[in-house]
Amino acid sequence: MSVTVRVPAKVNVQLAVGAARPDGFHDLANVFLAVGLYDEVTVTPADELRVTCAGPDADQVPLDRTNLAARAAIALAGRYGRSPDVHVHIAKDIPVAGGMAGGSADGAGALLACDALWGTGASRAELLEICAELGSDVPFSLVGGAALGTGRGEVLTPLEVGGTFHWVFAMAARGLSTPAVFREFDRLAEGRDVPEPVASRPLLDALAAGDADALASAVSNDLQPAALSLFPELADTLAAGRAAGAPAALVSGSGPTTAFLTRDLASAEAVAGALRVSGTCRAVRVAVGPVAGATVLQPAASG
Repeated sequence: MSVTVRVPAKVNVQLAVGAARPDGFHDLANVFLAVGLYDEVTVTPADELRVTCAGPDADQVPLDRTNLAARAAIALAGRYGRSPDVHVHIAKDIPVAGGMAGGSADGAGALLACDALWGTGASRAELLEICAELGSDVPFSLVGGAALGTGRGEVLTPLEVGGTFHWVFAMAARGLSTPAVFREFDRLAEGRDVPEPVASRPLLDALAAGDADALASAVSNDLQPAALSLFPELADTLAAGRAAGAPAALVSGSGPTTAFLTRDLASAEAVAGALRVSGTCRAVRVAVGPVAGATVLQPAASG
């Protein structure tokens, strides 16, 4: 008796960041696109809550109650007056500490899996509320597709997408801490006015039209200078992807994964091949988006 949920990575096609708020967070205009790199989260009844993980860089994933998957099980159990006694197993394929919301994906996956296993019958709105409590990116991991995230990124407005976009992702040799990148953003912004974050109309139109060239001209990431300041070698990866013909190259979220938008699958494979031999990254993956959010693959056995 277990439930397995597949949950996708994300790329930020726009990440506009406002000034630091009194609570330490930043207001965002965060245009998310779910892409076809997936973690799978399986929950099984157990005597106590425990987390295991396998896959690339699994040794970097915390296995205690700080893990977002564990926190999701605890949060849902608490709402329904039960103990979070499950074994959560994470099969990793989303880069760890890579700016693609791998931890958030695991939180959303565990939440949906526990809801199905326990038969809590939580509404979509309640699940999204718990997701927002867990972290800014967790609601989008549940929803998938494409969405504009406002507030600190947790308030979602679904977006229309008129086609499939082809991406190449280059994984860096080490991770970057999201809080550290935001701190560097604040340091770099010191002494200047930071504009209110607003979604780009040309970018939203390009998504709606399914126009890769128009989207390539509109993508942006306000955290990219901070990520490059902390990890200067990423500039070489970005340059290698552009030299290989990618119309757009940017740091994904807080990094250090770099994302390259291409026109079609053949172009994506060509860019991926060039990056693999460039010596500027650890691994390369090709993926398309948008894709669905957290999805139950293996339902609980009926009793």
